[in-house]
Order: sequence, then structure tokens, then C-alpha cells
Amino acid sequence: MLNRRSFVTALGSTAILLPGLGGSMVFAKAATDRRFVFVIQRGAADGLATLAPVGDPAFASQRGVLAEDFAQATKLDSMFALHPALSNISALYASNEALFAHAVASPYRDRSHFDGQNVLETGGSAAYSVKNGWLNRMLALLPRDEAKGIAIAATVPMALRGPVEVASYAPSTLPDASDDLLTRVALLYANDPQLHAVWEQATATRMLTSDMAGGAGRNAAATGALAARLLSAPGGARIAMIESGGWDTHAQQRGRLAAQLRGLDGMVAALKQGLGPLWGNTAVLVATEFGRTVKINGTQGTDHGTGSMAMLLGGAVQGGRVVADWPGLSDAALYEGRDLRPTLELNALIGSAVAGHFGIEGPRAMAALFPESSRARVIDGLVRA
Repeated sequence: MLNRRSFVTALGSTAILLPGLGGSMVFAKAATDRRFVFVIQRGAADGLATLAPVGDPAFASQRGVLAEDFAQATKLDSMFALHPALSNISALYASNEALFAHAVASPYRDRSHFDGQNVLETGGSAAYSVKNGWLNRMLALLPRDEAKGIAIAATVPMALRGPVEVASYAPSTLPDASDDLLTRVALLYANDPQLHAVWEQATATRMLTSDMAGGAGRNAAATGALAARLLSAPGGARIAMIESGGWDTHAQQRGRLAAQLRGLDGMVAALKQGLGPLWGNTAVLVATEFGRTVKINGTQGTDHGTGSMAMLLGGAVQGGRVVADWPGLSDAALYEGRDLRPTLELNALIGSAVAGHFGIEGPRAMAALFPESSRARVIDGLVRA
């Protein structure tokens, strides 16, 4: 991990040796200047309260007070309206740089955060059935010079763990190591080829992030700006993962979710601004482990559910549309009588977006990223060629 607390000891690089992917690997067809960011919403974000199906006849009655947030919301089409807190993301949609997929889910069908996040991050068909992450396996598909990933997180998340070395960075409120100490450590590593290379990477990341750690990472916009700076540095990371927590809204959901969505919106806006021209070659995936119940509970919140929604954002995205095979919100249409029924595989959405973004044949990309659901339908046209 790279952070100010453990900068000297951790050195900013994690290498985990795991069994090979097996079979022949297909690489991206050519070097590109493309970036990819995965924002995970830990806690199960309410997709129905993010992208509301206001055109569904059962929406208002099923959602109760939660439907009030969309009374004046601008509709994206005849069915869906985006939460008013997502003003920047709404602007991306208007400029065809945002695509939303609704009624999506991973293969996981129970309601444990830990197990659901494991399935989302490993790309397996069940919790702990796959031992490394789909994002790390994606790095293995890229040309060597572009296979550079970083996590904006305290530790390397499961999605980025695997045989390809990656770094992580998290701001800390503790004091920096002194320049004298850093110089002494550099001298210790000067004659060790492996440690010297890792130390140089850590030093470069420290220089990039030294003035971006305000608020110890609590400010979502600062996190987006930090990610942009790491992704736009010459020779820096091409792939980033950002952890976002606090989406478990069991009580008083309206206010809490609105604050979460404003933070996400600010993060995305800062990421776009920081990337500048690189935004045109960037795709950002926003996804959560599962959705929430259709009906509100007794504490004005929602409980763990199944189907949710995901976002693809960026200048490389063929946006301005909602992808959904809408199942409906009537009682008879609900999954297990309580949840939004999923009709689109999240793995298919991710694999198709990655394949299109990096010029990899769709079925081969699916087999590498999601080996236990490799026959999922490939969705064409998610990103610009």
C-alpha cells in the first residue's frame, strides 16, 4: 500500500502469486491511450432511488416516500429519471457520455455484503470460487507497458488482486516521513534491483499525491482529482479502482442517499476535469454488489435486495441511453416477492465494455475476465471504437 502512514515500509506495491489463467491469452490489439476506472459502491446502493423507473405504474405506490425525490426530476426518457443530486452525471448523459444499465446483478443471489462484494470483485459465479480479481485479469490482457493499475484505497481491493503487480494509495492524517529518512532508505535500496524499482514507483506516487490528500480522502471530489492525477501522469497507471462506502441505507434513506450521490457526482466531475483531454479516452464503471428492497421499511430505509443499476461514464462511452429489459415493479413481478428482478448480467455489461474499450474480441474477453460465466451475451456498442 502507498500511504503516508506506511510509505517507508509498504513501498506501494503488492504482488500476489496465484495460479495462471490457463489457455492462450488474447491481448488488446494495439497500444492505446485509454483509461479505465472502476468505482465500487460498497454497501448495496439503491438503484431504484438512483435511476427511478417513474414510468412504471407501480413505482409511486411501491416506493412510498422515496418516490418524492423524483417529483420534479428531469426524465431521461419515458421510463427513467435520474436523482436530482446527480447534476454533473446528468450533464454527461445529455452530452452522450453516460450510459445507465438497470435491473442488473452479478450471479450472486443472497444478501451478504461480504459474499456479494467477493462475487462482484472476483467475477466468479459464487463467493470465493475464484481467487483473484477480474480487474487484475483485465490488466493481463493489456500490452505490458499499459498494464499498470492503482487502487485509491487503504489496501489493494479484491478486484485488483492477482499475478499482475499493482499499487494502492490512501491519504493519511499522520505526518510525512522526513526527506532525510527517505534519502537514507533510498540509499539502502540502491543496489537491490527489485526493491529499487519499487521504491522509485513509491517515490513517484508520493510526489504526485503530496498536495492532493486534503481531508484524509473524505472529500469525494478530492478523491476524483487524485485519481485523475495518478492516471494522467506520464508512465503512470492506466487502470484505477476507487472504493466508495456508505451505501447501506437501512434507515432514513432519503437524506443519506442524496448525500452519497452528491459525493459520487462530485467525484466524477473532478475526475473529468482532472483528466482533461484524456477524458475522451476514458471509461468509468460504477457498480454495487446488489440492490435493495423495492418497498420501504419501517425506519424510512430499505433492506438488502437483488437487482440494481450500473453506470458507464466517460468520453469513450456511447452514452445518452438507458439499457434495460424492464421487469416491472408490481408485486407479481418482484424477485422472491421483494426485490427488483435482474434481467441483465452485470458480468456481461463489464466484459462487453472492457472488450469494446480495449479492442479485445468479446467472447475471449469474457472468458478471461469471467471464466465461470464466459457464455454471457456480449453487448455491442457500449463504447466508441
